[in-house]
Amino acid sequence: MSENYLRWLASDTPTLWWHDSADSQELTEGLAQGASGVTTNPVLTARALKGQPDHWQRRIGALDASLDPTERAQRLVEGVVGETAERLLPQFAGLGGRTGYVCAQVDPGLQGNREAMMTMAKRFHAIAPNIAVKLPVTAAGLDVLEDCVAQGITITATVSFTVPQVLAVGERHMRGVARAEQAGVTPGDCFAVIMIGRIDDYIRDVALDEGASVTESDIRQVGLAVSKRAYRIYRERGYRAVLLVAALRGTYHMTELAGADFIMSIHPRYQTQLLAPDVREEERIGIEVPSGVIERLATIKEFRRAYEPDLMPPSEFLGFGATQRTASQFKEVGWSLLEQFAGW
Repeated sequence: MSENYLRWLASDTPTLWWHDSADSQELTEGLAQGASGVTTNPVLTARALKGQPDHWQRRIGALDASLDPTERAQRLVEGVVGETAERLLPQFAGLGGRTGYVCAQVDPGLQGNREAMMTMAKRFHAIAPNIAVKLPVTAAGLDVLEDCVAQGITITATVSFTVPQVLAVGERHMRGVARAEQAGVTPGDCFAVIMIGRIDDYIRDVALDEGASVTESDIRQVGLAVSKRAYRIYRERGYRAVLLVAALRGTYHMTELAGADFIMSIHPRYQTQLLAPDVREEERIGIEVPSGVIERLATIKEFRRAYEPDLMPPSEFLGFGATQRTASQFKEVGWSLLEQFAGW
């Protein structure tokens, strides 16, 4: 039985884990348990500002009421992410940049605007050397990703749920690396996100709508199936990007992937649950999702598009249902709140 599952994960397996919260108090506990990076998004940033207004007022200071909404949102991101990056910088510097990254996400409403995303990516990159700029895995986002990597900007490729998306990220990262090395530039690193719980949520709704013959147990293995297949292909192809599994819906999303040479993003609520004494220290990445589960799920077209490597080209990423749902949420209950922030 586990005495400290999170520390076992970080020290005794190839799996690293990042803290999934922008709250400064929660981060202290996460770092104490072995977190080696931090994921944030506009929703988490807005929650952090609301939860600790006095703290962030001291950090960020007054915001002019006449500020353009986009400028206001960017300054708030810079304040929250900047403080977090400062706290992770010793780890980043001490380990040669292999860990200690903090994510800063561009405006989710820009997912098709290459020029605007690039401008914002450069700005967030300048916050600190350990920033991983979050870009969406859309056709436009992939173009910006490659350009950023070629210029030495580290990227977290987010709003991503499927095998085709993370394979596209791996390919575009390699192209960016080649361009950087040809130009004598140190290429940016790249983290390819699989939002494991959000693909479960989406396929669950599709299955209900279609009246598909699948069980809730089947649905809870959608993201696991996607993650395990993507991991196999990444190892076969030797991509330099690193898979980053995020948006967990339960501790099973962590325990069933333990032992993989990638990163798990774990929210504080699941950190607490994983520290329970009955959580077993077992590497389970090599245990495949049963073939019968895959066969039942494969009766759903949207699952096949998410699971098969070649059924969804980048031109369709933006229109994928989970992409639309997630980008809308990040915009409406995250970035828009930052734009409308009225001060302290």
